[in-house]
Amino acid sequence: MKIAICIKQVPGTTAVEVDPVTGTLKRDGVESKLNPCDLYALETALRLKESCGASLTAVTMGPPQAQSILREAFMMGVDEAVLVSDRKFGGSDVLSTSYTLAQALECAGPFDLIICGRQTTDGDTAQVGSELAELLHIPHAANVIKIRSLEEKQLQATVLLPGCRMQISMQLPALIAVDESIAEPRLPSYKLKLATADRKIKLLSLKDFTDTDESHYGQSGSPTRVVRVFPPEHNTRQERWEGSGQENALRLAAFLEEGKFLQNPR
Repeated sequence: MKIAICIKQVPGTTAVEVDPVTGTLKRDGVESKLNPCDLYALETALRLKESCGASLTAVTMGPPQAQSILREAFMMGVDEAVLVSDRKFGGSDVLSTSYTLAQALECAGPFDLIICGRQTTDGDTAQVGSELAELLHIPHAANVIKIRSLEEKQLQATVLLPGCRMQISMQLPALIAVDESIAEPRLPSYKLKLATADRKIKLLSLKDFTDTDESHYGQSGSPTRVVRVFPPEHNTRQERWEGSGQENALRLAAFLEEGKFLQNPR
């Protein structure tokens, strides 16, 4: 059985500039890390490898420096890694990203199961998994909190829904997006770091895809546009009041009424 895990490199800091023209994050020179939600996808896949002997392939889309998170995946126990990288993919929105990953997975596969994290910390859309599955024409489920069984042609899992849990069964190939409650991620292994130091990472670019039409990728293939991006306003004004408790209580009440935080009871 072959399992693919979609992971992403995200900024490791909130101090990231936004391109005023494209509305995309300026990632060059910014400290980066493996998307935290993807650690749970990796752990889920690793446990399936231990229980049923599956072969694991980590797949990421990004610039050349994204190889670092693939090396981290090797250190956790992943067997193979694929970097999907091309300047023509720059500026992709959710749909364009999903289409690019779908092309890459078809090229690198076939896979029996694709596992994604719930969402990424830089986009927070939680849409790539479901869009990717639709483009690949395979069944999918989000918010998976437990894998009950994985057989050659069928997956049984538990899905967390508002107010309840649902037991589902899906035919393979399929895609799941896992919730953070599914398992506790393991730490990278120093022994595996040494053992996989020379392991090759497969590189895929536009020329390797079945669809090589540039207009389907990057900003050209993105139907959504960021109209305006701005940082939240911060109010750092401070006041120090001296006086008795009663005096300060009346002063606070007046302040809240003046700022329209409270309705005037009088």
